[in-house]
Amino acid sequence: MMLENSLLTTTSLPLLPQSVIVHAGMEYALAKENSGFHLAVLANENDDRLALFEGERTCIGKSKLVYAPQNAHNGAILRSQIPWLQPRLLGLHTSAGLGDRLGLATPGHVRAIRRTDNAIAPIFAQQSIREMARTGRTPQQVMDDAIWGVFQENWQGGFGADADHLKTTDDIDACLEAGYTFFTIDPGDHVDNRAETASLSELHELVEGLPAEMRIKANGLLRKTLQIEHIKVVLEEKILLKAMAKYGRAVWHVAAMYRHLVDKAGEKPFELEVSVDETAQPTSHAEHVYIASELKRLGVRWVSLAPRYIGSFEKGVDYIGDVAAFEEDIAGHAAIARFFGPYKLSLHSGSDKYSIYPAAMRQTHGLVHLKTAGTSYLEALHTIAPLDTDLFREIYIFAREHYAADKVSYHVSAQLVRAPLPEEVKDWAALLDQFDAREIFHITFGSVLKEKMPNGKMRFYERLMGLLYTHQEEYTENLEKHIFRHLFPFTQQ
Repeated sequence: MMLENSLLTTTSLPLLPQSVIVHAGMEYALAKENSGFHLAVLANENDDRLALFEGERTCIGKSKLVYAPQNAHNGAILRSQIPWLQPRLLGLHTSAGLGDRLGLATPGHVRAIRRTDNAIAPIFAQQSIREMARTGRTPQQVMDDAIWGVFQENWQGGFGADADHLKTTDDIDACLEAGYTFFTIDPGDHVDNRAETASLSELHELVEGLPAEMRIKANGLLRKTLQIEHIKVVLEEKILLKAMAKYGRAVWHVAAMYRHLVDKAGEKPFELEVSVDETAQPTSHAEHVYIASELKRLGVRWVSLAPRYIGSFEKGVDYIGDVAAFEEDIAGHAAIARFFGPYKLSLHSGSDKYSIYPAAMRQTHGLVHLKTAGTSYLEALHTIAPLDTDLFREIYIFAREHYAADKVSYHVSAQLVRAPLPEEVKDWAALLDQFDAREIFHITFGSVLKEKMPNGKMRFYERLMGLLYTHQEEYTENLEKHIFRHLFPFTQQ
């Protein structure tokens, strides 16, 4: 049945024009009030679906308008009625995960993805359990924020939702309940870096401690030779034992997490990513062969894998290392991924690594997944710097004070002595272009967002979010340009 009226012509609500859609006989839009976002839903007065939404009701002729708060309940009803608001699988399509630590970045991410002309499949809901803890968010809140952003920009091209860096089955369960479709298993706690310097006899001892199903007799890889495109991998005794000692328990953990996921997901489709990037030493080609071979033997199915590449992938800054050597390294990993898969190679801590994007795209032939998160938080700071210099200065001083404690769980090399002293800064926004200051801002996000004053009020969060909400279009435009710079190299074949 056609609607008699239209939201844009019959109401004076502060609607965002790009959000207005008509679907299955109902009209929806997002309105931006000083008090926050609201959902407007218009349908024929006898449409039972309107009763599902919480909000104020107004009759307009033979139509009824529900003006609903932007809350979890109304978000869930909206998702149930509009199919493209449900996360989906991305498969082997070139893809990018666009994490959002504040809950306001998705509109900018959507606009950047639109500029790729469907060359890149997006993940809009993405946050690691560690980051959720540091920002005080739940898997459901991360999902809801992303979906409201998708709705706001009327993105109908599909998107995934990444439950990132999961370490426990409880993590899996919480993210399954919230509707995630992409699960990144992080077995880093089970990687044994003693293997890097162990002697042959020590490697034998380490391997003897593995579960029986992970021993040499079980995997059948000893002295096996594989010619994979341009690389030759010979699994001689010490090479294989080192791979087993280093990654055996990690592979076993991934397999256990995968079996739990299969059991709990039931009929729900999902995709798996395996991440071994947060390790002390690079993943050799032989070690990649071992990981892939064992995962297949154990019945694991995965869509992407994140090795630890050579060079340094520090937070929020460009790749540190020899770009030509990186290209040679990823070329071998890509050949292995095609041989055992095909599956995608994932670039974790991928924000701002502009120098290596062309090589990654070239060598993977598009079987690549870029993962970004903190860079969108930095763009939030970039947005507020000219709007409230006092707040930006206060955040920088605080970030310097908390850098030593916060850097413990991150791989960064910024030094306080190299970052400009607050009293020496003349261009505050330019701080975000200075290597050390940028990393300091990047990794102290959790402390900044959760810091409270003695009276219990948030020290920074409300002022930061208020500025970004008031000036969301500026933030969205800044993000669109910044994220598209990341994505453009992955549109070039």
